[in-house]
Amino acid sequence: MRATTFSEFLRYYRRRAVLSQEGLAARTGLGVRTLSDLERGRVQTPQAQTVDLLVTGLGLNATEAAEFVALARSSPTSAPRAERTDCAPPPATRLTGRAAEQDELAECIHAAAASSVLDVVLVHGPPGVGKTSLAVDAAHRFAGAFTDGCLYLDLRGMDATPLTPDRATERVLRAFGVPDTSLPSDPADRSRLYRSMLRERTVLLVLDNAANEAQVRPLLAASPGSLVLVTSRNVLAGLDCRARLDLGPLSHDDSVALLAATAGADHVLADRESADLVAALCGGVPLALAIAGHRLAGRTTWSLRHLADRLSDERARLDVLATGDVQVRTAFEMSYRQLAPRTATIFRRLALVHGPDTSVALAAIAADVPAEDAETSLEELVDASLLRPGVPGRYSCHDLIRDYARERLHSEEPDHETHRLRTRDWLLTTATVAASAFHPDDQGASDLASADRWLTDELANWRGAFREAVDDGAHEQVLALARSMHWYSDHRGPSELWREVYSAGVAAAGELGDLERQAQQLNFVCWVYFARHPNIPLALRWHEEALRVARECGSLEETAWAHYYRAGIESRLGDHETGVTHARKAAELFREAGQPMNVVFALSYTGVLLQRLGRFDESAATQRACLAQERALRGNQRGVSLENAAQLMLRLADALVGAGRPDEALDVVAEAEELLAQGAPNLRAMVRHTRGRALVAAGRLTEARVQLTGAVETLSDPETMVSLLMELAGLCDRMNDHDAAMRHRVRALAECEGYESPGMSRLRHEVAEALGISVSAQDRAEERVRVEVLGTGRHEPVGGVEELPQRPGR
Repeated sequence: MRATTFSEFLRYYRRRAVLSQEGLAARTGLGVRTLSDLERGRVQTPQAQTVDLLVTGLGLNATEAAEFVALARSSPTSAPRAERTDCAPPPATRLTGRAAEQDELAECIHAAAASSVLDVVLVHGPPGVGKTSLAVDAAHRFAGAFTDGCLYLDLRGMDATPLTPDRATERVLRAFGVPDTSLPSDPADRSRLYRSMLRERTVLLVLDNAANEAQVRPLLAASPGSLVLVTSRNVLAGLDCRARLDLGPLSHDDSVALLAATAGADHVLADRESADLVAALCGGVPLALAIAGHRLAGRTTWSLRHLADRLSDERARLDVLATGDVQVRTAFEMSYRQLAPRTATIFRRLALVHGPDTSVALAAIAADVPAEDAETSLEELVDASLLRPGVPGRYSCHDLIRDYARERLHSEEPDHETHRLRTRDWLLTTATVAASAFHPDDQGASDLASADRWLTDELANWRGAFREAVDDGAHEQVLALARSMHWYSDHRGPSELWREVYSAGVAAAGELGDLERQAQQLNFVCWVYFARHPNIPLALRWHEEALRVARECGSLEETAWAHYYRAGIESRLGDHETGVTHARKAAELFREAGQPMNVVFALSYTGVLLQRLGRFDESAATQRACLAQERALRGNQRGVSLENAAQLMLRLADALVGAGRPDEALDVVAEAEELLAQGAPNLRAMVRHTRGRALVAAGRLTEARVQLTGAVETLSDPETMVSLLMELAGLCDRMNDHDAAMRHRVRALAECEGYESPGMSRLRHEVAEALGISVSAQDRAEERVRVEVLGTGRHEPVGGVEELPQRPGR
């Protein structure tokens, strides 16, 4: 073994002899305090007699004894502080948006001082999120908290040849003043010396950019009171850590702040909208934001809008996020090259998945591998921080990483079209089957929860596949999916989704020359514009086209549907008498077409409109008759059939409230709730809404407030929501809670925005007046013109649990 400092060799030889300081003191006759001072370097020139006693007590051979004596005579025993060596951390940069992580590291560092074991903290996360910056910041802020300072090592974990533990120990030994001529030649001896030196020091040891646990473990030799801070793109699940910081993207506000810090605050202040877009397109990744900011700062002719436009092209985004030799692409490339071939294949083909996350089943289809192999590879991608785990069985991918995966797919698999079509077709087929479970006959499923869960979880993915099918001209698939979604869309999914799906269905049916199906899809679009996103002028135009095509092809069913939806439009306009006429016409045509259940629902909606007209007893009688007929037709049906029955009961309950019989209404609501079980949130909101109204009528105001408050959070119909908020406000005023009443009215005003219907315009004015907000004469004039154009002169209260017609089976 080659020599180094006297104090280190004294400690090394004592441990080799398996002696404590007390044991060596007994052998040599030296005091324990003297040995402790010698090992800590506090004695600069040990006496010759002391050295001789140690040679004998340690049992050194002639060569070892000669080196030991020479060291005692040649140099001081103390080593320089670690922070003044070539293991000093690089310069720190100012961090943005990492205050919480900085505080957490500070807590770990303070706790390390009192710890009885070596503390290890791991910072892991995807490429470009700033792991090294955070570690370097901690190194500079807290080096002084450790007696022997800070050691920093870049382990080069993403390089083709990462730094080996042996090379890392050499660097630390040199940092402690061991000259090359004194480094042990044997790796095991170097490791022992490394451990010996660190065990007697308290240091902050930063191991940056670690490849795996095997690279890190041999370096974990510092003493209690020290802290080892490890950064890695990999999760390093096998590493025993005091704390793990999963470093993710910055928040939106922090992303904008970082953009301002790099591009200049003036840019952001001049165009905050574009700054928001750039921050969103960079996905909160500090590396991407810094590059974007530097590119903008370096090009005086560029505006934030120009940068945002360039970043909006996902095919060129990674080209834009490059400046000089700093590229986001390079950061991803380093991780990608570390993947096993099968895992790299799955990574590339995840680019075929449109949504922000994927299931194991979908990943297996995209990659064309068994599900168990797909899950293994997905977990490996999580370990490499290229994916993030979500709820069990689902994995999310950052947009920029997906952009890189897409580049690799096009570059390495130019024949990937087969995989795209397989993924598209599986998503569309599975979505169509899942939606068909909501059909209210024997085709429907008794358990809707699993179908609903799949359609919700995979919404972005099957919607992306649907758009592909539209672009590909796959008209049969487009129409099949649009038709299957009819019952599912009644109470589930956002309105903009159904505008897209049914509009595409209209076009697909037109391309196929199927007029009856085209009339069906036209009716569905009409439904969207009066029921889910009220725009009555558009609803009327789509209705007129649906009615024209239905009559042209001679479809009694679609003609009936057109009248059925026209009844809903008239209800939005406040002309309930005309609505009754259309609803009864629909019932007549459904009867002629041999569709008795559709007759029931058309007549039930007639009862709703009778209630709007104040004919409560007639409405209740109509609803009771419809419910009896529905029970006779339903038999043992399940699933959506039970949801339909529950809605009929709620209509009856609402009519009973209007007729002044709230106790009867509450009994009917309870029966409807039992049928719904775990129905859609909108349906459960309808139950709470109807029960709340009945409780108000019964004078049970506190209970009513609980029910109405719960209902408002999940209603999907905007006019009903605004009306309910106004009801709540009135109820709160009755209970002398005027602050709550004000909050409900303010929210109601906000919910009015973006909808074009006379009912919503009336509600907007009512809310504004209740809040004491002036409504200009111009606004009122515009409203009168709108009403005249739409052909109605009545603006009656919306009222009722469900003013919109249900949609019986197609």
